[in-house]
Amino acid sequence: MTKIANLDRRSLLAAGAMAAAAPMMARAAAKRPNPAFPKGFLWGAATAPHQIEGNNTASDLWFIENQQPTIFAEPSGDACNSFGLWATDLDIVKSLGLTSYRFGVEWARIEPEKGLFSQAMLDYYKGIVAGCHARGLAPLVTFNHFTAPRWFSAQGGWTNPEAPQLFARYCDKVARAIGADIAMAMTLNEPNLLLILKNMLPPPVWDMQRKTLDVAAKRLGVEKFICANVAGAEDIPALEQGLQAGHKAARAAIKAVRGDLPVGFTLSVLDDQAAGKNSMRDKVRAELYGAWLDVAKADDFIGVQNYERAVWNDKGRLPPPDGGDRNWSGTEVWAPSLEGAVRYVHGETKVPVLVSEHGVGTEDDSLRARFIPAALEGLKKAMDDGVPVLGYMHWSLLDNFEWIFGYKPRFGLCSVDRKTFARTPKPSASVLGGIAKRNSL
Repeated sequence: MTKIANLDRRSLLAAGAMAAAAPMMARAAAKRPNPAFPKGFLWGAATAPHQIEGNNTASDLWFIENQQPTIFAEPSGDACNSFGLWATDLDIVKSLGLTSYRFGVEWARIEPEKGLFSQAMLDYYKGIVAGCHARGLAPLVTFNHFTAPRWFSAQGGWTNPEAPQLFARYCDKVARAIGADIAMAMTLNEPNLLLILKNMLPPPVWDMQRKTLDVAAKRLGVEKFICANVAGAEDIPALEQGLQAGHKAARAAIKAVRGDLPVGFTLSVLDDQAAGKNSMRDKVRAELYGAWLDVAKADDFIGVQNYERAVWNDKGRLPPPDGGDRNWSGTEVWAPSLEGAVRYVHGETKVPVLVSEHGVGTEDDSLRARFIPAALEGLKKAMDDGVPVLGYMHWSLLDNFEWIFGYKPRFGLCSVDRKTFARTPKPSASVLGGIAKRNSL
């Protein structure tokens, strides 16, 4: 197993900052926003099924988590046991004063073998949707949050020409089961993630990802095993092409079932800033987001997921400044990055924005408690300037399984006892909840 303790998925999206940005920051700070959010603004927390449900045994990532060698620090196991405790999770969301819940349905549970659909699992997720309504929560549903059935990735995953239609068929089944009762549909989560990581991950990590996938393929006797968030660098172009076709096919399938359901996808977006003459920022933006922003122009909204900023000069990304807040892995925490990411994405797409993820991985909850209102102030400035923002989903409701880094990073509004699965809201949860209850900063 490669040593990956110092490589956080989100900190790998990390960016620097520089003193040249100080005048701009001072001007922004001087402009105070109207504290009131619009009526109907969605306040919520986000989760992903594989990260909280536990025992997702038919999925691709479960398969590679439980082998050697593997890129994963530890297997997901029981996760937060939300498969059984989803009602408890909804009770927490409601008790905090939030008005919505972003969660995912797990493709591997619904279609554990190719062409075999589980009515029991469709009914299970239908129950969660009903549970949201019973508590006055708007259900925001992600149809695919990275994980896929093992059989899907064993046939090359999104690089297989058949992938888009297979995904659309699954989305049709889900839309027929729950589409009438959900508020928003997200087809894919961060389909541009590997584009962002392509030049950030050091070669040993790409080597370990390749070894992990090669072992998985050998175990199953197939040519290729490729996952949406674990792949070889050489597979990224075909994977991106498949994901883009998959989103379009899924959007059409969902709309065919319920034409008025808002459909989009979520994008991982750094707050990219230019420094000096001939900054490479715009070139980087075109590579990391350009194709996906074009796709989003035909959608009802776009989900923005922001954790970091990046400052680019003519040679590359600048290092972060000394001092300031840091997350669990030592990466800079800079609250105004949310505002910058949202303004950029809306400016490029002209479609409404949902903040579908935003948070900070830290053991210091006082940092999270400061970070939330500071970031929301910037978000409201953008809204006051005319950017249509539909809602804010904090990542995450629970301290959960953070992919290859296991359970070390803490992004939750609630801590989770790994043995008893008891959830304990942190002080930051009350901070977000207070803003949500007031619908105002």
